[in-house]
Amino acid sequence: MEIIRSENLDKIYKDNGVPVQALKNINLTVKKGDHMVIAGPSGSGKTTLLNLLGALDKPTSGKIFFEGEDISKKTVKELSGLRLNKLGFIFQAYNLIPVLSAIENIEFSLMLQGKPEALRRKLSLNALRDLGIEELANKRPNEMSGGQQQRVAVARAIVNDPSVVLADEPTANLDTATGSNLLDLMDEMNRSKNITFLFSSHDPQVIERARILIRLRDGQIESVQTK
Repeated sequence: MEIIRSENLDKIYKDNGVPVQALKNINLTVKKGDHMVIAGPSGSGKTTLLNLLGALDKPTSGKIFFEGEDISKKTVKELSGLRLNKLGFIFQAYNLIPVLSAIENIEFSLMLQGKPEALRRKLSLNALRDLGIEELANKRPNEMSGGQQQRVAVARAIVNDPSVVLADEPTANLDTATGSNLLDLMDEMNRSKNITFLFSSHDPQVIERARILIRLRDGQIESVQTK
C-alpha cells in the first residue's frame, strides 16, 4: 500500500537573495512496511527531502501525496494535524521535554490528540515495553543516557501506530554499539510489526540495513537500490 509519493519535487531556497536549488525532480514512493534510507554527502538534500516528505516544509514545485491525497497545497494547520495524527518523528537531539518523565513525554502527543488518560497510559507503557525500557518510565531525560533517551524518542514516535516513522540521522549522537542496538530494535519492529521507517543518514551501519536505499547527489536521485 502506498503511503507517500512525490512527483517532480523541487525545492529552491534563497541565500542572500540568490536562488539555490536544494532538490530537483524528485520522484519516489514509500509503501507500507518499507525500510527506506535516504543517503548522500553533506549538502546533497537528504534532510530537505525528509522534511518535505514529513510535511515539515512545502515544495517549491511538484506534488506530494500522502495516502493518496495531495498535501502540497494544504494549510499550515492541516499539515500540523497530519503530522500529529499520521506521522512519527525521531530527531537527532531527541527533543524530549526536560521536565517530563519518559512516560509523560510519550503521552504528550496522545494528550494533544485528545485521547483519555487511561488509554494514554496504557499505550505509552506498551511502547516502553516494546523498546525494552519499561524501567525508565518515571525517569526524566537528565537521568538517562543518550541511548536511553533515543529509545524513549522511538517509543514516542511509534506510540500512536503512525503510518510512517521518519528519522533524520537517528544514530548521530550515539556510540557505535548503542546505535547498533537501537537499529536492531527498529529492524525488529519493521519486520514483526510492519512499521514503516524512512531515515536520512550518512552512517554506514544505517545505510547497510536499508532494504531500499535512495542515494542523493546535488539534490537529485543518483540511484535506487532495493535489497
